[in-house]
Amino acid sequence: MSVIITLTNQKGGVGKTTTTATLITGLSLQEYKVLGIDLDPQGNLGFSLGLDIENAATIYDVFRGTANLEDVIQKTESGDIIPSNILLSGAELEFNRSGREYILKEALQSVTDKYDFIIIDTPPALNILTVNAYVCSDHLIVPMIPEILSLLGVAQLKETAQTVKKFYNAKLNVLGLLLTKYNKRTNLAIEVGEMANEIAEQLDTSVFDSKIRASVAVAEAPAHGSCVLLYAPRSKPTLDYVNFIEEVLIRCKAAGK
Repeated sequence: MSVIITLTNQKGGVGKTTTTATLITGLSLQEYKVLGIDLDPQGNLGFSLGLDIENAATIYDVFRGTANLEDVIQKTESGDIIPSNILLSGAELEFNRSGREYILKEALQSVTDKYDFIIIDTPPALNILTVNAYVCSDHLIVPMIPEILSLLGVAQLKETAQTVKKFYNAKLNVLGLLLTKYNKRTNLAIEVGEMANEIAEQLDTSVFDSKIRASVAVAEAPAHGSCVLLYAPRSKPTLDYVNFIEEVLIRCKAAGK
């Protein structure tokens, strides 16, 4: 059975999609079978890995019931990817039937025995798409930048995660908080890091030891349809992400999945 991990933060610009793409790529490079799913209507995950998201079947077609999950999987050098695009933006209104929280979980049943990991990128909002990801996941990873507003986003997702755990998915676990765009020399980074530790405790988790440093390579990689691990293998963020991926594997093992 797959280990299902969702990357989440309702605050945008925190490196969520970059971290998702890097986690997918890093696990694939270690010869794990990995499926990445983009639940963000902006479609950035598929685009950043070189896919044509406008002229392909997407997760939206799966949600509508007009395509099977296997039919929308695309192969990339980073791993298997199910893309998204702007059509998914109407999900909150369009998918309003009873049991809509389980659409993704039901769709994944056909592939969970084919992959070691399923990694899900979510929109910067706490909506039905995010809830679908939480309902089917084993773990959440929360990327955040060392800024106060990013910290507030983490605090606000706490209630949603606890509600999903109570009513839909008792096994849901917050694997950790990940600090991105990090510069340890700034006072703000130090202060936010301390507050992040406090919020992590409230979520019954901790901040990852790995901190992802800022670099222009992170911004350049998507323009080349690639992940920073492949685009700039010697960059500082790549070194940080390699350590982060090892931490993820260790924490998953310690959690029993």
